[in-house]
Amino acid sequence: MKYAESLKKNKDFQNVYKNGTSYANRYLVMYMLRNQVSRNRLGISVSKKVGNSVVRHRLTRLIRESYRLNEEQFLRDGFDIVVIVRNSARGKNYREMEKALMNLGKRHQIIGKTDEK
Repeated sequence: MKYAESLKKNKDFQNVYKNGTSYANRYLVMYMLRNQVSRNRLGISVSKKVGNSVVRHRLTRLIRESYRLNEEQFLRDGFDIVVIVRNSARGKNYREMEKALMNLGKRHQIIGKTDEK
C-alpha cells in the first residue's frame, strides 16, 4: 500500500465534517467518509488555540508519521480521514499520539491485524 494522499481543499474538509462519522479520544478527533478514490486521503487540522506554529507543525508531523508507519494496518481503502488535534495533545510524545491515532482507527473499524486477511 502506498502512502496516502493529503486532503488539502477546504471543501473536502467541510464535506467530511458534514457527512462523515466521528470518534474522539483525549488527544484527537477523527472524521471518516468514504471517497470516490481507491486510496485513503489524510487531512490534519490543528487550531491556533493548540499553540504557536512550531507546536502545531510538530503535532502535524507526529500524526502524519504515525499514519505512515502504521498504514499497512489500515485494511480498508477509499476513505477521507480528517484528524483534528485537541489542545490536550500539546507536549505529548510520538508514542502517545500514535496510540491515540490507532485507537480511533480501531473505533472506526478500519484497523486490523495484517496477518488476519
